Amino acid sequence: MKKITAATRRADLSLPAAASPALGESVCVSESVCVSGSGGVCVSVCVPLQERLECYYAARVCVSVGGAERAQRRALDVATEIQSFLRARHAHMPLGELRLAGSLLDDLQVITPDHASLLVHLQVEESLWSLVRGEDTFLSHPQLSLIRRENLEYFPRGRSYWDHFLVGGYLSAGGVAELLSRSLTEALNWPSLSATLEAEVWPVLGGGDITLEVRPIGRRHGDQEEGEEPLFLRVLPTVQLGEEPVCARPRPPCEHAWFRSQYPREAGLLASLDQSDGGVRRKLLKTLKAVCRISPALRPITGRHLSSLLLHLSRKAHDWSPQAFSGRFLQALEELIGYLELGHLPSYFAPAVNLLQELSEEQIEQMGFMLYCAHTQPDILLI
Repeated sequence: MKKITAATRRADLSLPAAASPALGESVCVSESVCVSGSGGVCVSVCVPLQERLECYYAARVCVSVGGAERAQRRALDVATEIQSFLRARHAHMPLGELRLAGSLLDDLQVITPDHASLLVHLQVEESLWSLVRGEDTFLSHPQLSLIRRENLEYFPRGRSYWDHFLVGGYLSAGGVAELLSRSLTEALNWPSLSATLEAEVWPVLGGGDITLEVRPIGRRHGDQEEGEEPLFLRVLPTVQLGEEPVCARPRPPCEHAWFRSQYPREAGLLASLDQSDGGVRRKLLKTLKAVCRISPALRPITGRHLSSLLLHLSRKAHDWSPQAFSGRFLQALEELIGYLELGHLPSYFAPAVNLLQELSEEQIEQMGFMLYCAHTQPDILLI
């Protein structure tokens, strides 16, 4: 990832040299203000970065309470209808309650409440199935797991409903996901469901996941009013064997493997740390998520990357008080630049996983250059 350094050196040749601000300093950003009665003349004033960040957080980052509540109600209404349909369609399939999960419930969503997960809990017999971590299999991947059928000599195939999805002695995540996807996309009466919920609900076709799009009636073609943005619900078949749940997100290298998300642990630890010291980790996470979402060059960076970034940073920085918000913001940018230069950002709870592995070299170069410029001129991110 040497190109980041090369790109910044090229920038240094065309821009005046600027010293990197110390994390403890009071940093200011420029802001244009138009003076009334002066013929529309605008002047540039210096605004402390702390104040600029607080304004940005209030105006651009935060989701309105009403908007979040409406999105949660819609998601729960859809979950209730989906659950009733699945139980009627697959009466013999042992299913638990559908549960809403994700950043929408954890107050970690930014800009607009537009996505959530619906967890379809599969009731799997613990005496017949066991979870095998990916590190202990041919997958050698810490975030993938296999669900192995046990005791076949005493409880032959057919004793468990889930034996229908048995492939090579393992419960196939791809098989379960395919069945549910076919049921929802082909058998569910979507116009009837939309009329019942007074919202247009349709499956999103063409993706690997089961995703539903929910819009208020008559607003499916981009003419939604403020507060009526579309809501996307990802339906995830989920199994819990032991402490950590795994979900069916069929991906190479093995479509039969189950994915172990670190999000619940990461969100829980960030909340616990903030509660213990009155910190602003979650506030900083939301700010960085909004920055990356708004900036086209930074969109490949998601909450998955930023949560691990801030948890790693929490081991280095000790002052997370509200007064240190701007200092931690600049330090997070600096840390992220360092990870991009290495091309390696380890997942906090699964260090063997490189969260940057799926990004291209060109994406990393563009993000690194953008963040390098933003470290000395933070205002280019706060738009």
